[in-house]
Amino acid sequence: MLVRCRALAPVPTAVAHPAEESALAGAIEAGEKGLIIPILVGPEAKLREIATKAGIDLRNTRIVDVPHSHAAAAKAVALVRQGEAELLMKGSLHSDELLSAVIAKETGLRTGRRISHVFIMDVPTYHKVLLITDAAINIAPTLEEKVDICQNAIDLAISLGLRRPKVAILAAVETVNSKMPATLDAAALCKMAERGQITGALLDGPLAFDNAISKEAARIKGIPSEVAGDADILLVPDLQSGNMLAKQLSFLANADSAGIVLGARVPIILTSRADSVRARIASCGVAMLAAHAARQAVTAAT
Repeated sequence: MLVRCRALAPVPTAVAHPAEESALAGAIEAGEKGLIIPILVGPEAKLREIATKAGIDLRNTRIVDVPHSHAAAAKAVALVRQGEAELLMKGSLHSDELLSAVIAKETGLRTGRRISHVFIMDVPTYHKVLLITDAAINIAPTLEEKVDICQNAIDLAISLGLRRPKVAILAAVETVNSKMPATLDAAALCKMAERGQITGALLDGPLAFDNAISKEAARIKGIPSEVAGDADILLVPDLQSGNMLAKQLSFLANADSAGIVLGARVPIILTSRADSVRARIASCGVAMLAAHAARQAVTAAT
């Protein structure tokens, strides 16, 4: 992914409140790698103090001085609205603090799409990159919200270079059961894709997790499917199952991960405050590719 990014111009990025060493270092290193042009939004004196202690060079970095994290979130969103930034990046503030500024009716970055989160995961035991959605924002999404969650992930997968991503819609079982709403949603989503309400991908579901990632498991259970064992996107039933799945892959399967929020006016790099610099850089790379895909879409439309 980073090799692909080398051929692209860095994207101006408003970094909200990077007032912690890992958050600051991640933004600056992503800038040095040519992924983003960081615009640091936060208390300038504190940012410079952190940089001095950590040996981080801020000489050529623009800093927008605001007093605290709440103001940083609002100002970072304002920079996007004003066209000075094409990406928004979370620093060391709480996710809900940043997202509150994003979804504000009059001053935020809302669109007609539901905002959703995607984990992009490199799992050593799987043969390709996995996208998992939504494991961070939508707690118990409705069928209509799952349509947007699914489409957001598909659009991201296409921007990452996949021509027709395969979406496995997860449930506990692979058969439709009226007592398990997740299976009904899965069946409805597949039919909606057939009718053009979801575009750009091949959907199948409900699929239990083993069938989604293992062709052998699907074969044993007699499930004929182009998606089974070769999924690019795992659409989870709810936030709890998705969050546990993503963290299990990270901590039990040593997966590397990146995180991004889609559905707003611009991609949002939403990492955990505990994430490493490596994870933050990976997230910047994903967001950079998504931003360039958005540029191309605008150019094609005009």
